[in-house]
Amino acid sequence: MAIQGLELAKACAKVADETKAEKIRLWDLRGLSNLTDFMVVCSGSSMPHLRAILRDIRGRVDEDHGAKPINAEGNADTKWVVLDYIDVMVHVMHEELRDFYGLEDLWADAKEVSWTE
Repeated sequence: MAIQGLELAKACAKVADETKAEKIRLWDLRGLSNLTDFMVVCSGSSMPHLRAILRDIRGRVDEDHGAKPINAEGNADTKWVVLDYIDVMVHVMHEELRDFYGLEDLWADAKEVSWTE
């Protein structure tokens, strides 16, 4: 059975880190959002970097944990992709868009969770 919840969110964050994603953050949205329980946000600095982060998260999380996103919105060319694992949403954003949209400010009430050991 595929992993879920916090364990899945941490797995996504760790793969993003291995692909040199930047500013990786993980929030617990339980009680704050009806869409998902956990959100991972990370940044890439170029189109190839965004593609690599997406490829590795999708591939490694499926390979290592049997979890596939049920939906993906956007692509590397749009500079913002959301991978929807139901209880975890992973936002992979170009650093410029991330600064512009300020997701950290939108979820200021959420509890940040450490994803490192």
